[in-house]
Amino acid sequence: MPAERAGYTVTMFLVDVSASMGKTRTVDLPDALNGEPRTAEMTNLEWALQFVKLKIQEMIYHGRKTEQCGVILFGAAETKNMINDRSGGYDHVLNYIDINPPNASTLAKLSELQPSEEIGDPIDALVVGIETQRTYLANKKTWTKKIVLLTDGENPIEVEDWETIVEKMNTLEISLTIVGVDFDDDELPFHEENKSTIKRANETFFHQFTAELENGVAGTCALAIQEISRPDVKTVKSTLMSSILRLGDVDTRSDEAIEVVVKYSKCTAITRPKSFKKFGKRQLPHGEQTDPESNLWVELKMQTKYVLEEEDEDSDVEMKDGEDGSEDTKVEKGDGKKEPEALDKETLQRGFKYGSTYVLCPDGSFPKLDTRKGIDIAGFFKAKNFRRDHPMGEVYYVWADPNQPQQQVALSSIVQVMDKEGVMAIARWVNKDGAEPKMGVLCPSVFEKVDCLLWVQMPFADDVRKYTFASLETLVTKNGEQILKHPYLPTKEQMDAMDNFVDAMDLMEAGEKDEEGNRSPWFDTRLSYNPALHRVKQALFHGAVVSDLNTNPLPPPHPELLKYFTPPKRVLKRARSTIEDCKTAFDVKQVPKKVARQRKDGHVRAPDEDEDMLLLDKIPPRTQSQLRASASAQRLPVKDGSGSETEDDEELLLDQGAKPSKELPTSGPEPGRIVGRTQPLEDFRRNLVSGDLVSKAVEDLGWVVRDIVLKPFASRRTEELLQCLRELREVCLKEDEIDAWNEWAFRYLSLSLVSCH
Repeated sequence: MPAERAGYTVTMFLVDVSASMGKTRTVDLPDALNGEPRTAEMTNLEWALQFVKLKIQEMIYHGRKTEQCGVILFGAAETKNMINDRSGGYDHVLNYIDINPPNASTLAKLSELQPSEEIGDPIDALVVGIETQRTYLANKKTWTKKIVLLTDGENPIEVEDWETIVEKMNTLEISLTIVGVDFDDDELPFHEENKSTIKRANETFFHQFTAELENGVAGTCALAIQEISRPDVKTVKSTLMSSILRLGDVDTRSDEAIEVVVKYSKCTAITRPKSFKKFGKRQLPHGEQTDPESNLWVELKMQTKYVLEEEDEDSDVEMKDGEDGSEDTKVEKGDGKKEPEALDKETLQRGFKYGSTYVLCPDGSFPKLDTRKGIDIAGFFKAKNFRRDHPMGEVYYVWADPNQPQQQVALSSIVQVMDKEGVMAIARWVNKDGAEPKMGVLCPSVFEKVDCLLWVQMPFADDVRKYTFASLETLVTKNGEQILKHPYLPTKEQMDAMDNFVDAMDLMEAGEKDEEGNRSPWFDTRLSYNPALHRVKQALFHGAVVSDLNTNPLPPPHPELLKYFTPPKRVLKRARSTIEDCKTAFDVKQVPKKVARQRKDGHVRAPDEDEDMLLLDKIPPRTQSQLRASASAQRLPVKDGSGSETEDDEELLLDQGAKPSKELPTSGPEPGRIVGRTQPLEDFRRNLVSGDLVSKAVEDLGWVVRDIVLKPFASRRTEELLQCLRELREVCLKEDEIDAWNEWAFRYLSLSLVSCH
């Protein structure tokens, strides 16, 4: 099918609303969540209008003002059309929606349609549609003309002079698509039983009519609705833009340089999912009330405000969203507490961040290069050296000017020489004078009747990042000696197993067989579609067609969209044995997932040296350096070898509001602990007064309880230890030390209670 011009199209929808279209039918719906099949009852008109709505939504989705449509009804109770107004006749044909770019109201008006009590002639509607379209496009000769006719074919048709209509449609280059309700179709397959004689004759006529057209097709509605949801790549014509191809220095050596007048157009275009607008509830003034049925949701608009906070000189700049999401505020962040000061945009200067500094750019941009419009060839290189991972952006055709034969010969000569020598060209592309240049490659492309170049942008040298990795096959020691056997070096058995595994996953001969019995490649990039684009589009269209998503939910994706989600079974079967060989050769074992415990306060405490030891393991004595490190972390005094404390230790104690160690009892806590064995509960309560020692006090009280339980005659202090546990549990609940209590109880409590009794 030849490529169409994007937009610049008028489509006339001719819809049959005769009484026969009110016949009800059962339509299958997606299965329920429990897998139960579901169906719905609707009229033939409602079912057929789904196709019209989906076609119109496609136009709304593109958002082109040059993509327009109109709707004409036949079999309507009212008669209103331009031919009837002028010369009478053509009864029960109604111009329902005038030709205009479609919008949401177009879909709403279609949803209001109901079958009438009259019958209509589709040929009358076709003539009215042709005349309405021709009149509207009187001064738009290059626009594409389409007509889509929907009918059930149950009513008589006046078929006189239908050859004249065919001739006129071919002259006006109008394409016709006839969508029939329950028409026979061998491709689906579907054949209606007990079909009326009138409908059978009408089907035969419609197929004959479309066969005589240069661009006509007739089919069944079920297949049309199914195919319209199929993901597809639409081929359209791109506008030709003018440029100049230069080879050599045309300014200083014009006798050795070449200039060719060329036209360029898009070969591929990037398609992105439709952007969504943001809505929020309207914020009313304080105390004001509104009608609950009124529309409180409004579209959020982006605004920018510049504010400055008087803070640290090294404060950075960040963008913050407003609380209601309706504005974007630029602020400076820091540790200050002052309210931000509003700034006028006129007093600001634009700057670009360069490292840790900002480079001011008062005029808004740096001086631009003095470039000249055109495509300048900088050199040639072998096509085999082309890096397929470097192309970026869209691909463009570069043609010779269609109206200048001499330019066509010149460009064709360049293309054929490049193709013969197997080279590509490095070129500098400038869209217009003074524009930023782009670097890319020109690839020769020889078609059957025309020669051209393909252009694609490439990155600059500064944009390419090169990362080096250590060799996987060579391992060298620090002394420069090569190691031949090592766990990091693959063995011959492992290399062979991996080679067999890679070969087994080959998809080049995993597709369907051709006529000669040879298998084709399984994956075809032309048939691979983006689910993020097509599935979102399907959801948008379905939501606009149905009235209730609960009773008629979104159907599953089209099978073509999921075509490459599952690898071919024959490849999986072929690779199963090689996978087992790889597991054996590499000794692959499943590693259980380690679940990390998270603290609610987000604080990560460094573990003690003996934290991960078993309960009954003997704890080795700590060295003097370890005691100093532990005391320094907890801001506690440590006795040196002579048993005395330093001045720094005493100052730390005074800072905490505690008494110097010389006033503590001789039987106090051990070094590095703040809770002793003699009076653990009193030590625990005393240290809770200082808020920054809660975690340490909880830890040490748990350690003391465990230590006392493991000592002889621990049963004499059972009541005291139980009181310690009660208060420890209460403090853990209040001070958010629940994780510490749970961990301690899990490791020590069960053994402690057994020892006490």
